[in-house]
Amino acid sequence: MLFSHIAILTGAGISAESGIPVFRSEDGLWEQHKVEDVATYEGFMRDKTLVHNFYNKMRRELKERKPNAGHIAITHLQEEMAKRGGSVTIITQNIDNLHEQAQSHDVIHMHGELNSVLCEHCGKRFPYFEDTSVESVCPHCKQKALRPDIVWFGEIPYHLDEIEQALFKCDLFIAVGTSGVVYPAAGFVGLCRKMHKPCLEFNLEPSAVNSSFTRGYYGKAGTTLPQFVEYLLQKDSLPDKL
Repeated sequence: MLFSHIAILTGAGISAESGIPVFRSEDGLWEQHKVEDVATYEGFMRDKTLVHNFYNKMRRELKERKPNAGHIAITHLQEEMAKRGGSVTIITQNIDNLHEQAQSHDVIHMHGELNSVLCEHCGKRFPYFEDTSVESVCPHCKQKALRPDIVWFGEIPYHLDEIEQALFKCDLFIAVGTSGVVYPAAGFVGLCRKMHKPCLEFNLEPSAVNSSFTRGYYGKAGTTLPQFVEYLLQKDSLPDKL
């Protein structure tokens, strides 16, 4: 096999095709709210009810969203690589569960998960699929101290040690639907290039760090990823273009 261990970073672009709103927008708003009001700890402390309601709405809407062909192609690659003795590690910046809905395994959510809550009092996190409020009680410590289990601006992403290990281990790095402006994720390609690993970008258009990638495939991930996965599995090589 040309590659044994593949690391795939996914961003908002892959889920946008399934109707998930993009976190960053040109007008600085996210679902008609200022990002600093709903995606910072300071915003949460100013108006906890607003923030709870914001993520409640997103959590309800997520129940109606389904994975697209891009998610399914990644699952297919993960399954086929496992059969051949290899592995595919999925690292996502997204807070949705579309990779899991597509039956991908061991997805690393570096920015948290919409279907999870965190107790500020005891530090426990647990799956949660219904609405939350300032009155919601932690099942572990019985305190009213729940917050969305989301990594907001200014907070440290989750699982960085695990991600670093995956990047060191991989012999191919792929980024799908990422802007290249959110760190530390935007720096993953630079780290892999320093280790002389081939790096591929799948995006609608070149990202802010596209010059760091070995090759770029541009278009909808729901179209380009299935084509790429089939080519890689059949030809055991990288296509020049799709």
